[in-house]
Amino acid sequence: MEPIIYFDHSATTRVCPEAAAAVQKTLTEDFGNPSSRHLVGRAAADLLRSSRAAVLSALGVRDGAFVFTSGGTEANTLAILGRAEAKPRFAGGKILTTAGEHASVEQPLALLESRGYEVVRIPVKGGQLDMQALEAACDSRVFLATFMTTNNETGACYDIPAAAALVRRLCRDAVIHTDATQAFLKLPCSPLTMGVDMMTVSGHKIGAMKGVGGLWLSPAVVRARALSARTPGGGQEDGLRSGTENMPGIASFAAAATAGKAHFAENAAKTAAVRAYLCDRIQSDPAFADVLLHLPAVPAPHILSLAVRGLPGETLLNYLSACGICVSAGSACSSNAKHAHASFALLAFGLSEKEAGSTVRLSFAPSNTKEEADRFLHVLSEGLKTLYRKG
Repeated sequence: MEPIIYFDHSATTRVCPEAAAAVQKTLTEDFGNPSSRHLVGRAAADLLRSSRAAVLSALGVRDGAFVFTSGGTEANTLAILGRAEAKPRFAGGKILTTAGEHASVEQPLALLESRGYEVVRIPVKGGQLDMQALEAACDSRVFLATFMTTNNETGACYDIPAAAALVRRLCRDAVIHTDATQAFLKLPCSPLTMGVDMMTVSGHKIGAMKGVGGLWLSPAVVRARALSARTPGGGQEDGLRSGTENMPGIASFAAAATAGKAHFAENAAKTAAVRAYLCDRIQSDPAFADVLLHLPAVPAPHILSLAVRGLPGETLLNYLSACGICVSAGSACSSNAKHAHASFALLAFGLSEKEAGSTVRLSFAPSNTKEEADRFLHVLSEGLKTLYRKG
């Protein structure tokens, strides 16, 4: 049997050797509670501090705070609901976001809408933020802007620096947040160069274990107490996320971030090469004439979204899976939704409901090869012969 080909790294990644070693050490040696005052607890507190510093270094920052969370979803919820509830005067205020955000952003925003807040979703057709619409939406009522760095379904990279600069100029009370879950250590995304006040990242997207992520806060946000806690309790994480810290997860996050930073350029080049190879082959081979590539204006190097005319994405996904090839149809975080509907992200990109329903996503890691891409193309071509029916 052929080895499994895993083209779904945007859903989750294999734990890297450095992270696995860090977890093992934390489970068996550095097992203390960082809040304990004895020598084992103090050693755990030292590990917590060094792990936080490692993640900050990978983010390209020295100042501000980094709040460890259970993952990207909790970090986004802390950023959005924590900001909305920070000041009574924000009640009923205005929030700016993009059309087609991840559910971990869209659902908290929908909750705030139900409570009387105004949420303006800026169009992103073709994978570009509509800067004219953004400017028109800016006013003194805006207290939060949250724009994802890279769309998890289309791979579109948005111009966050330009958007942040515009919002900062026109909205004096706005705190600017970006969900960089799909961008961290895949493409350059330091909070300093992007001009944001808060940034969400996740561990299991970069080779750490599942169940750990975090939210970076700028020094200005920390000084102004511009965020309220969502998890009260023992006061851990500067009071913003109480509860005993997940030290195995945190140590794995720090190790994976350190390794990712050290190999950033070569890793990005490897994933970009596999993506470019697939694009070139699909566009040049008549056998793939009915394969549609959804190519954003500025693509991420590790994500490729495509569809086959008339073939449901789930059908293609299941066929590929039966052949030992793992891809995704939509976001893994929302694949268990009870009611299926066309992806909001794909519709916002400009696809029809039929095209969105036919779409699958491939996402790559440095371990993926052109030989794996060739096997995918062979299996896809065979699948087109047996499964494809024009709609």
